[in-house]
Amino acid sequence: MVIKQLPSQLINQIAAGEVIERPASAVKELVENSLDANASHVSIEIEEGGLRLIRVRDNGSGINKAELGLALSRHATSKISSLNDLEAVLSFGFRGEALPSMSSVSRLTLVSRMVEESAAWSVKADGTESELEPTPIAHPVGTTVELRDLFYNTPARRKFLKTEKTEFGHIETVIKRMALSRFDVGFTLKHNQRQVVDLKPALTKQQKDQRVGLLCGEGFVEQSLEIDVVNGDLGLQGWVGLPTFSRSQADMQFFYVNGRLIRDKLINHAVRLAYQDVLFHGRHPVYVLYLTIDPVLVDVNAHPAKLEVRFRESKAVHDFVFRRVKQLLSDVRPADNYAVKTIEPLSQHIGSDYKDMQQRPLSMAIAESSSTYPSSPSYASASPYERMPDSRAERYHANEQQAMPAMGFAITHLHNTYILAESDKGLVLVDTHAAHERIVYEKLKAQYDAGRMPSQPLLIPQKIQLSDEEMLLFEEYQHLFDGLALELSAAGPNTLLVRAIPVLLATQDPEKLVRDLLQDLSHTGESDSIKEACYAVLASMACHGSIRANRRLTEVEMNALLRDIEQTPNSGQCNHGRPTWVLLNVQQLDALFLRGQ
Repeated sequence: MVIKQLPSQLINQIAAGEVIERPASAVKELVENSLDANASHVSIEIEEGGLRLIRVRDNGSGINKAELGLALSRHATSKISSLNDLEAVLSFGFRGEALPSMSSVSRLTLVSRMVEESAAWSVKADGTESELEPTPIAHPVGTTVELRDLFYNTPARRKFLKTEKTEFGHIETVIKRMALSRFDVGFTLKHNQRQVVDLKPALTKQQKDQRVGLLCGEGFVEQSLEIDVVNGDLGLQGWVGLPTFSRSQADMQFFYVNGRLIRDKLINHAVRLAYQDVLFHGRHPVYVLYLTIDPVLVDVNAHPAKLEVRFRESKAVHDFVFRRVKQLLSDVRPADNYAVKTIEPLSQHIGSDYKDMQQRPLSMAIAESSSTYPSSPSYASASPYERMPDSRAERYHANEQQAMPAMGFAITHLHNTYILAESDKGLVLVDTHAAHERIVYEKLKAQYDAGRMPSQPLLIPQKIQLSDEEMLLFEEYQHLFDGLALELSAAGPNTLLVRAIPVLLATQDPEKLVRDLLQDLSHTGESDSIKEACYAVLASMACHGSIRANRRLTEVEMNALLRDIEQTPNSGQCNHGRPTWVLLNVQQLDALFLRGQ
């Protein structure tokens, strides 16, 4: 077998297989070059999904005439010049592979003009890296790269591409994601002479919100939380969607490291872990997050496409992202103030009011004193219509000095399942079981994290007969029950003794609780870590130990539950991600009855 040197064009075509997977990959590389050239506007023109034409034009600094030919040579770049530069890269490009790879699989034309030059210069390349003589041409300051007939000389690659619509969809996604990384840059995108994207530079907060809303959906900014925290060398900014604003697939998750869009399993796990207690099963969170980190602490030279990075302190980065996002979600309370969307009048769209009955935090201070409300109301008049108010909501209206709590006061327990409460914003509906489940779960977690879960010993230990499968489950997961204030021990073949249960669940049937937990473990198994697994057990305990439907609550119990909701982290969702309460504001109620039409 003879070893021989491969020709330059074949070498570039091999490299193109890693860098230029599809037309969207070429667009990404070209736009990144424009951003590295400090362009304030980038224009992208596409024909036939990118196979016929890709043209990227910018108003950046341009390329010197003498360096045009060199720009199309492999491993030629202006971004780095030494190993020290490589270890602290802040530019998008630095490998010097993109342009020669593109020229080897397309008919490439490069035109550029610097501000001090009187004319632009153009070169054409075919991937051979032969001598290229620039020719003068009319062109404004900046650079235009034109790719025609992508993959014309590699027909096998063309066969693997999808339809024109699909390929352009990938290009549009790339542009939108890059637009989120650089708010100071304007972007236009055309497909087959039709303008699809037209974004002006977003410099103010309002303009940034508008760009994020345009790319992620109008409801995203209203249904998201802003984050801006710094801890040493790490900073995290951006928007985190509320758990109720989620999607069926992970197609709206944007994470940037020093402005570079990445796909990283470490980061994905950190964010997913932060949402694990509040997101409905099968749903995915929505977020736009920007991590700033000392470039020395991150290696961007992990993959030719530069979509993956390596962190030197990966655990520190994971914990930072996880804790900050989780804390942000946990701090949401019903008293927090968020904008309420305006609904369409009922006469215009009969269904719009029902679709807009979404959960919205209320903006009132929390204050209630039991001494304010007499235990037994008196009646001053014989007339049934002139009696003294007897409910807390009525007593609030009778005493204007009393502050209305965020969740209001209970009116009734509808069908023994839903609490109806009156607040100054409108009508609050609470799912009793879901809300109590979250309250119990958060209390159990707090006790577990503090290492002091109080238990309630049973006066007479309760014996439980298990099946062979249940006993095997107990033996496999016995370590998860340690420290959970649930004292279990084997008392013979297929027999368990329950000696103590958590104080918060002391009123529950111990046998039913244990059987439910073992059944849940048979379906879910053990989590990735001991703490996650214990949290999963706590969630099951809270679910099975919470108020069930058809149990009638008194007014005192209902109001006590409302006050707990106001103080509990993540109280907007139960442990399974279902909403615990919704608000029908006054405008929605008026629209239902055509008031003001």
